[in-house]
Amino acid sequence: MLEELKSHFEKVKNRNPLHVNELLDHIQRRYIHGELSIVEYKQFYSVLDKLNAQKPDSFIFASNS
Repeated sequence: MLEELKSHFEKVKNRNPLHVNELLDHIQRRYIHGELSIVEYKQFYSVLDKLNAQKPDSFIFASNS
């Protein structure tokens, strides 16, 4: 399953993923755009989670109001 995901990433981006976090971003975009079903997304997410893929921490912006 991981090879399938890497292959699709390489086809779309014309390069190898630098980190599993890039693959996580990739499946999230594909899910949002309707290219993956929820079942497919969860399967890919499970594989990436086992590899410790993470989304970056949210940035907090202070308001100077």
